[in-house]
Amino acid sequence: MRQRIAAIIGAGIGGLTAALALLRRGWRVRIYEQASVLKEVGAGISISPGAAAGLASLGLAPALLRASLPVARLAFAHFQTGEVLASSPEPASAGADPGLVVARHIHRADLQALLGEAVLALDPNALVLGRRLEGFERDTRVVARFADGSREEADVVIAADGGRSVARRELFGDDVARFAGQVAFRCLLPRAIAAPYLRAGNAVVSIGGGRIFHRYLIRGGSLVNVVGIARSDVWPYDGWNTPASSAEFLALYHDFHGDVTGLIRLAEGPELIKWGLIVREPLVRWSAGQVALLGDAAHPILPFLGLGAALAIEDAIVIARALDEVSSLDAALDCYQATRLRRVESVRLASIRQGEIIQADGVTPESVARAPATQNALFDFDPCTTPLEPNFAERH
Repeated sequence: MRQRIAAIIGAGIGGLTAALALLRRGWRVRIYEQASVLKEVGAGISISPGAAAGLASLGLAPALLRASLPVARLAFAHFQTGEVLASSPEPASAGADPGLVVARHIHRADLQALLGEAVLALDPNALVLGRRLEGFERDTRVVARFADGSREEADVVIAADGGRSVARRELFGDDVARFAGQVAFRCLLPRAIAAPYLRAGNAVVSIGGGRIFHRYLIRGGSLVNVVGIARSDVWPYDGWNTPASSAEFLALYHDFHGDVTGLIRLAEGPELIKWGLIVREPLVRWSAGQVALLGDAAHPILPFLGLGAALAIEDAIVIARALDEVSSLDAALDCYQATRLRRVESVRLASIRQGEIIQADGVTPESVARAPATQNALFDFDPCTTPLEPNFAERH
């Protein structure tokens, strides 16, 4: 029997997870990444208990536990007083590994590295750098065309090429990305200098007044990941990584409590960046022919629940299961979408609602208690055990 071939576009979290899941199921996998060198990028991300279960199913539990920190409780603090208004819920179950039943924080580059190492351990030739996707040709098999003139044939292409996905545009047209009316700031601070402002615990989000300020520890507690998201009427820049200054960051958060303003005063240099959040209309389909979208390429969402990386991991586990368990390729890709649609749409809407509640002017313990982040079900979704739905074509 001929070995099936999967071409994966993008060596981010979703693409590498999909690659590893398919390699472990006997596929030949090639990951095409436009960067010529995989270097450390990004900052902290959250891994939900369900996404951690997905990674554990690929043999990554020990590495994940070593590289990340548990978040037993996330505190929600009033933006002006610093009073803790509520905390995230206790884990719903003990699970096979107690370390994986709570959310975990990790540097994006650390998760990318441990996924990449696991992929290359199974196939040292799986990762191909310096390949920027230009388009596809589809017949009985699909051919991916790259900017350097190369062409690669595969049984299926999984496009995990992010919120500005070339594959999405090629398949479904250049749908308009809208500014979401939110500006985000991000930086990393050494814990050694940030320690005086970490009095409320290891993971705290200060909320209200049209803004949030989230900070938590990563890299064994040596770094503090700082993210601020503020309502804004305008975003005049292009791109994701616009340099920012501590002064403009502080001007937006000047009335927050002292632990927040203290951290912002420390935030300076090339690692302090800002970007405008964007939204797109949800797609009706995520696949066409032998090409399927995954992660932000399929369903970018607002970040108020911290589930963006988790959704990409969930997608990767489910698409690998569908390709392994469903007889035909077309039916498998339809099954993948049918299985994921309800989950992704529920998170998209919950993320919007979460932002409305925690950025409100009059945040109270009662209002925060109604926030989606207090619901275990959103975070405990297990992509390894969720039933695969009948394929999309059969249901519509």
